[in-house]
Amino acid sequence: MAMAEADQRRDIVLVVDDTPDTLSFLTDTLDATGLTVLVATDGESALKLVEQITPDLILMDGIMPGIDGFETCRRLKRDPQFSHVPVIFMTGLSDTEHVVQGLAAGGVDYVAKPIVVDELLARIRVHLANARIAHASRVALDATGRYLLSTDASGQLRWCTPRAEQLLASVFAEDGVASLHFPAAVAEQLQKLRGDAGAPSMVTAKGKRLEFAFVSSTAPDEFLFRVSDAVVDRDQQVQQQALSLQQALGITAREAEVLLWISRGKSNRDMSEILGISPRTVNKHLEQIFIKLGVANRASAAARAVRVLAQ
Repeated sequence: MAMAEADQRRDIVLVVDDTPDTLSFLTDTLDATGLTVLVATDGESALKLVEQITPDLILMDGIMPGIDGFETCRRLKRDPQFSHVPVIFMTGLSDTEHVVQGLAAGGVDYVAKPIVVDELLARIRVHLANARIAHASRVALDATGRYLLSTDASGQLRWCTPRAEQLLASVFAEDGVASLHFPAAVAEQLQKLRGDAGAPSMVTAKGKRLEFAFVSSTAPDEFLFRVSDAVVDRDQQVQQQALSLQQALGITAREAEVLLWISRGKSNRDMSEILGISPRTVNKHLEQIFIKLGVANRASAAARAVRVLAQ
């Protein structure tokens, strides 16, 4: 039994406070409950520390010299790598303004000094459990290879699956994934999209067209979206529909592509550019399509294709 307990991973709590007495008290208290405790005396040190070791939870003093706890939390939440880590604020100030400030910065909870140990430990247990559940859900989504992301109420990224991260980084990250941040216009667009579940919204940047669709709200300050490369999705749809025409009508793959674009109202010149073939070759394919389908003109061929695709 002792060996099994020794092998079990201990949750890591980072305590950020500039008061030596508070640090000593919390370190002893948390260590006695089986938690691994990391310590930082200011916001800048905390930001550097989490780059080396990602804690499971952070206890953050709200008022500190230099970078205060509120700004430290905001910076952490802007980084998708750390946005999932719950932050509980600690401060001697208990007025509503600072409570709101802590929650607006991305904190999940708030305790006032002097700290009541039993209350603090109960809150830590709840938020660690919630974080584990959320992490397990994200791991499951990662395993499916889905393009999913979540944002906070302001429309900024909280977390995303690996495939979504690669897609978003190619458009919005200036210097690697760590700098992944939505422009204000995109964040505002995502906020508006939350009011219309399932309705897609297009964003064009760096030569790519991304389609976002709101899925659901997973927490009071967390909103789930699906993202896709609209151009890739369109190409896949074209390939699937052309295959359906080929199989249903007994025509060649190229004839199926020509017939599909006819059904979408494209001219011979348009199809020449889309398919990378000459207009003369398009005409030859059309002649074969008319013969195989037993039709006399483009309109009849297009109607036949539409009926097949509607099935």
